[in-house]
Amino acid sequence: MVAPAVLSPGEVRPDVAAPIKPEDVEYQDNFSIHLICEDCREMPPNLVEEFSSGDTVCGTCGLVLSARVVDTRSEWRTFSNDDQNGDDPSRVGDAANPLLHGPQLETNISFADGNNARNKELRAAQTKSTADKSNKTLLQAYRLIGEKCDQWQLSSSITDTAKHMFKMADDSRAFKSKSVDAIVAGCIFLSCRQNNNPRSFRELHHLTGVPKKDIGRVFKQLDSFFNKQNRTGNALITGGQVIPGDAYKSREATSAPELCRRYCNALGMRARPVMLAQSLAERMVQRGCLAGRSPLSACAACIFMLSHLIGQPLSPRDIAPVAGVSDGTIRTAYKLLYNFRETLLIEDDWAKEKGLDVSKLPAV
Repeated sequence: MVAPAVLSPGEVRPDVAAPIKPEDVEYQDNFSIHLICEDCREMPPNLVEEFSSGDTVCGTCGLVLSARVVDTRSEWRTFSNDDQNGDDPSRVGDAANPLLHGPQLETNISFADGNNARNKELRAAQTKSTADKSNKTLLQAYRLIGEKCDQWQLSSSITDTAKHMFKMADDSRAFKSKSVDAIVAGCIFLSCRQNNNPRSFRELHHLTGVPKKDIGRVFKQLDSFFNKQNRTGNALITGGQVIPGDAYKSREATSAPELCRRYCNALGMRARPVMLAQSLAERMVQRGCLAGRSPLSACAACIFMLSHLIGQPLSPRDIAPVAGVSDGTIRTAYKLLYNFRETLLIEDDWAKEKGLDVSKLPAV
């Protein structure tokens, strides 16, 4: 039996008197309709589909003919062959994590249907991939770095830089004799310095529990190692981006002005007193008033002095928990700083210009 030809709306079948309704006719594409530019009227039309903007544009005059074009191309999701300029047809998974080793099989094989032989093979392959000892060490260190940085509420750029530093140190095999906790502490310390958010050894000791001597030894070795990597041009992640290896720069020890803003914010001081305290600490460093003293006690003494100058006095007992030093240490540092009040406050009329009353300073 020969199938009847497809009829158009309004045509009459020989065996049926009623005409065919439009909704009864199967949908058909009308290929006789062409999209052409109204200005150029070229045939065939010179059309360009811009998927990035979602427009169909005339390639001759640039007139936009249609919008909201759907990109029908394949979305390749892996980037393993980008460096080799090869064609990677895989459409599964995400880009490889540069902080881990190996193929990084992310699929989780369930325990269901455990009697299935194929399921057992897949589970064995997954276990072998995830049981890599080097990745286990890295994951443990990354988890520790994330926890410690979260306790200090550090930015993600500092966390990422510390993780990349740890991976570079782990890949070098030069720190096998050091504990993971000590290397993590050293990486966090250096990462804070690289991102202009320095911390002291004492603060890091309270955070990680690693002795200050161990942190100091690991810090020196890590600093020497990254300086060497600098000269070889290896990449370093800073601020969440991969940049050339010369981005690592050895920085001087943490100074009182760098700590001043953070301590003042922790004490609830307003913006102007914070700026004045930081300016006072910078003058103290330039004039060598407390040379040889710990930057923690020097910073605390500056905050104590400024709080009295602005008429909002703080006691050493209030500042001690924030600075991490005893109130007796703050008093001793202030006594030394008080002897330099002429150099710090009266010279160049610094206190007068800032509207500070020197007479409010407590006598030693």
